[in-house]
Amino acid sequence: MQVFDQVESQVRSYCRNWPAVFTTAKGSRITDEQGRSYVDFFAGAGSLNYGHNHPALKEALLAYLSEDNVVHTLDTYSAAKRSFLESFRDLVLAPRNLDYKVQFPGPAGNNAVEAALKLARKYTGRETVVSFTNGFHGMTLGALAVTGNSMKRGGAGVPLNNAATMPYDNYMDGRTPDFLWLRSLLEDPGSGLDRPAAVIVETVQGEGGVNVASDAWLRGLEQLCREHGLLFIVDDIQMGCGRTGPFFSFERAGISPDIVTLSKSLSGMGLPFALTLMKPHLDVWEPGEHNGTFRGFAPAFVTAQAALETFWRDDDLTAAVDDRADWLDGELRGIAESHPELGIATRGRGLARGLVFADPAHAAQVCQEAFANGLLMETSGAEDEVVKFLPPLTTTRDEFEEGIGIAREAVAAVAKEAEARGAA
Repeated sequence: MQVFDQVESQVRSYCRNWPAVFTTAKGSRITDEQGRSYVDFFAGAGSLNYGHNHPALKEALLAYLSEDNVVHTLDTYSAAKRSFLESFRDLVLAPRNLDYKVQFPGPAGNNAVEAALKLARKYTGRETVVSFTNGFHGMTLGALAVTGNSMKRGGAGVPLNNAATMPYDNYMDGRTPDFLWLRSLLEDPGSGLDRPAAVIVETVQGEGGVNVASDAWLRGLEQLCREHGLLFIVDDIQMGCGRTGPFFSFERAGISPDIVTLSKSLSGMGLPFALTLMKPHLDVWEPGEHNGTFRGFAPAFVTAQAALETFWRDDDLTAAVDDRADWLDGELRGIAESHPELGIATRGRGLARGLVFADPAHAAQVCQEAFANGLLMETSGAEDEVVKFLPPLTTTRDEFEEGIGIAREAVAAVAKEAEARGAA
């Protein structure tokens, strides 16, 4: 570990909770240099929905590279880009009756968000973007301005402007549909809220604590945007690509966002790749008005196309996610019910699930105990009070049972320790 301490910045974070040097990975398992294998319920923060080194994706990538095909192309045309766009159109957009233009904004999710915000402001001529409590959209300044977490916002070093925060679904404890607060501000000329350019929302807030917006709330929010001429942006960076079941997390709500951001599992293998999707009439960019050196990473086109061809020609993956999600939900509810003294709640959708602890310290202790016994998980939420389960969608039943067994034992160990401290 010496070179990491000597050379790498203090900003590193995950390695502080997982002090292991990882070397190889396959499916839902990752191995360190000591030969120890871990069940991975983290999946690259949602970048590995199809698991580590999926053979079909790896084979496509190796074949592409072995023939000296172009790797870096900026936004020039390439055979790899054409093949990806054809597959994305035919396997994702057309079956869902979605009409979007595709922008390659840069390699990461924050690039997709920055492009979405700029486009919304350019198209409408307005500046303010409405975001929601506990939302997370990235760490660059524009994306950070529409992010809720105070610690992350505090690192900006400058004012984060041109954004307005509204309550997410159930933030007000379900007393009233929370978007009505936004409606009242939009309709009151004395509210002080300038007419926004857009609203940006996650259907499930991953980093914010696995908070789930109801379909009714999302439909109401979309209708409000239509009534007031606001663009409706869905950030599907962590919850897209099948994480909640369908390819897009918003499909079952029956909504049609104006702009959609995608990244993380889009490449299928953890390669940097992001898209900003926009309805055709919104495509008002001047050539080169938004660009980036790495917006044409051909290897990611190749693995992304392989992922689409492998997993999205039918609804089998969606059905499998739904089945595994029901099972996982039941297991997590069982863990919560077994330890009422810890005040645990459960929430989530699809294979994005969380155990919510009354004492945030218990969530961190559970993750540390799980790591010690061979399971990778992280915490999320405003106070890191949620143990987040984000397993690869391809996790086998045996791997699920092994991982949940470790999690169950970790919670039991934390409960026992808490009881001992109370007795003392």
